[in-house]
Amino acid sequence: MKINIDDSSGFCWGVVRTVDIVEDTLKNNGSDNVYVLGQIIHNPREIERLEKVGMKTINHDRLENLSGDKTKVIVRAHGEPPTTFKMAAELGIELINATCPLVTGLQKKVRNFHKRGFDVVIYGKPDHAEIVGLRGVINDDCIVVQSAAEAMERISFSNRIVLLSQTTKDKKTLYEIKDAIEKEVSKRYGSEKLKDMFQFRDTLCKEVWGREEILIDFARSHDIILFVAGKKSSNGKSLYRLCRKFNKRTYFVEHTAEIEINWFDGIEKVGITGATSTPLWYLESVREEIKKRLEVD
Repeated sequence: MKINIDDSSGFCWGVVRTVDIVEDTLKNNGSDNVYVLGQIIHNPREIERLEKVGMKTINHDRLENLSGDKTKVIVRAHGEPPTTFKMAAELGIELINATCPLVTGLQKKVRNFHKRGFDVVIYGKPDHAEIVGLRGVINDDCIVVQSAAEAMERISFSNRIVLLSQTTKDKKTLYEIKDAIEKEVSKRYGSEKLKDMFQFRDTLCKEVWGREEILIDFARSHDIILFVAGKKSSNGKSLYRLCRKFNKRTYFVEHTAEIEINWFDGIEKVGITGATSTPLWYLESVREEIKKRLEVD
């Protein structure tokens, strides 16, 4: 049996940057007064590793009870709304911004289109941390949708529209929403007015969807795929669905304890891959667990 790890898997550069900030902050300041606001990334195995070196995770309610000029709170990769930064300043807490630069750029785009008077439509999950931050930069004056049907139902089409996306969502659905809005705008205002009335920005993470062709080839070239990711990872869910589309024997695994031996009956080639928030060290742990249980080299 061959057990291969996808060469393109492991952390994206944004997650690497965030984890580096956490580790450097703990190293330089100790762990007594250093906290992370919310899950630093959506991967419980990496969170467990960081907790062992002193990372402490708090929620927004706990933030309100912190104070002191030595207290440092790290903003996670998904970002935070302006209200969080305002609260920290009022409490005298230093915020260390580990927001993914791609998310920071998306926040700027949302703010700029809103200032120009566009109706801002965002494809994403309303309560996802990244979307909460995006909603916050424009005081929740936007429409968050999860499908083309929902977009058609909620958009008034009485004003200029811009469509953007949570960075980790599904490309196919995003373009379905785009096509539906374009069709309706052209119907109402004529195709010659389309560019005036509708703007589109593909704000999906290129490190997620740039892997698409590689991931498809990887899924096709193995008998089964173990897709390793945190259950709360949006890009994990999207990439898992892509793998499963091209290999029906794709299994979602968050923890090695979830692996079932009968998956490997009659199998010659096993592929292991994961989300952009899945650490390479854990993919290697999954491979070692399979070898151990099947007693193969």
